[in-house]
Amino acid sequence: MIKLYWSPRSRSFSTLWLMEESGLPYERVLTDISTGAQKAPDYLKVNPMGKVPALADGDAALGEAAAICAYIADRYPETKLAPAVTDPRRARYLQWLFFSPSCIEPAIIQIFTKIEVPTSTAAWGSATQVFDVLEAALEKGPWILGEEFSAADITIGSGLNFAVRLFKMVPSRPAFDAYIARCMARPAFQRAESIAAG
Repeated sequence: MIKLYWSPRSRSFSTLWLMEESGLPYERVLTDISTGAQKAPDYLKVNPMGKVPALADGDAALGEAAAICAYIADRYPETKLAPAVTDPRRARYLQWLFFSPSCIEPAIIQIFTKIEVPTSTAAWGSATQVFDVLEAALEKGPWILGEEFSAADITIGSGLNFAVRLFKMVPSRPAFDAYIARCMARPAFQRAESIAAG
């Protein structure tokens, strides 16, 4: 059975949401990061970075929330969480799937720390550019690929929920608020929130 190693109040939320969307049977393994459980030798065999979330599926083990989303969507195509490899939408799906860890998260850190990074050297450009590009994409809606929900919505939706709704680090915009509301209306999102709340 798939094992999801997670901890409340962490990036684990996106993978809880993913597993709830997938409909696949899985075991949640609470990994209490407040006690350093993620640094235990057995856990480091699953994720040598000593972070949550992580996932074990038979002989496969991996960390990083977006990678876990990609793995589940591809390994279990019956979940319909990703366009097929031959689908032209696959290119944009991959771009958006990794937009959260490669653009949204650095932009949040830039905003939070007020670090000035030249746009020519910052891999994400600038925080303003990140959120302008994302807003333009989400205005087309209802999901990042249009009519079809995908694992990319889990990474984007989790990032925006964290940045805009929960911690108010990123100013709200109508397209963001509407998108977050659509995400929150999904039963799998609600189940993940209930699990995370304990």
